[in-house]
Amino acid sequence: MKTMYVRAAIFDFDYTLADSSEGAVECINFALKEMALAEASHESACRTIGLSLKDTFITLAGEAEAQRCDEFSRLFVRRADEVMVGLTTLYESVPATIEELRRQGLMLGIVSTKYRYRIEEILARSSLLHFFEVIVGGEDVKQHKPDPEGLFEAIERLGCSPASVVYAGDSVADAEVSRRASVPFIAVLSGVTERECFDSYEAIAVLDNLSQLPALLSSLSPEHDGPL
Repeated sequence: MKTMYVRAAIFDFDYTLADSSEGAVECINFALKEMALAEASHESACRTIGLSLKDTFITLAGEAEAQRCDEFSRLFVRRADEVMVGLTTLYESVPATIEELRRQGLMLGIVSTKYRYRIEEILARSSLLHFFEVIVGGEDVKQHKPDPEGLFEAIERLGCSPASVVYAGDSVADAEVSRRASVPFIAVLSGVTERECFDSYEAIAVLDNLSQLPALLSSLSPEHDGPL
């Protein structure tokens, strides 16, 4: 494994830093029911977490309903404003991991399709918001993942180059946005994406959980003297 100078770690949010599956399933099926469409199974709804609302709706309802994407988005957001924050839980290892990365001198950011104001509320609730220099949410970009617009925005605001940051995420969409942005990618198996789904991507590593990230980034540092 080659060494690299990492200035910042940028994260996806859902299924990377937090489990929002209960809230996502609730909001998806609220919207589908209001639209008189068949509700999604728990498994199929969870597999859309991290996609844009448009892609979520088309995935679950099919291309034939694509003209109703705006209606679905409006209903999803309405319900999410009521329940999403309360139904989202940060993973247990996240606070200690974030604190250790900051102790190592890294800047931190988040790029997610989740609305920024919801991410900020969830992090503030756990007294972690101040650790992040930049958060780019779904309302901050015109093009969602796997388009790299949000990732480029975060990198620019951090004052970094793509080669000096890593992007950690749980999904193929996260891997793809990293590839399009030429940003080193770290896969985390905390979501519903299987390990082999990342085989076609040049990930630095595939981690079982985020608690392994500080040691990994420390090992990548040119100052590290031990085996890589």
